[in-house]
Amino acid sequence: MNNHTENFEGIKLDIQAVGVELSDVIHENIREKISKLKRHGSKIDSVDVYFKEEANHATNAKSVRMRVGVPGNDVFAQDEGDNWYQLLDSVEEKLKRQLGKK
Repeated sequence: MNNHTENFEGIKLDIQAVGVELSDVIHENIREKISKLKRHGSKIDSVDVYFKEEANHATNAKSVRMRVGVPGNDVFAQDEGDNWYQLLDSVEEKLKRQLGKK
């Protein structure tokens, strides 16, 4: 398992990757998503991102889960597929909708 924790713009960012090595480009993409989410939500204090790739490489073997810590109930979204960038885009859209309802 590959873990990465950092303080990004005052937000505790924790990234876990199981069965996959994440590139710097993916890490940068995650930071961009958080910056966009900050515009939609109340105060975000933490973000947990969990990447997993199934070893058998079946269709939709990749999954991304993201939990955004905000006052009250945290928001959570996940998706499965075969492209990390598309999954991050999908999860970002789901989280934006949830933050917009708060």
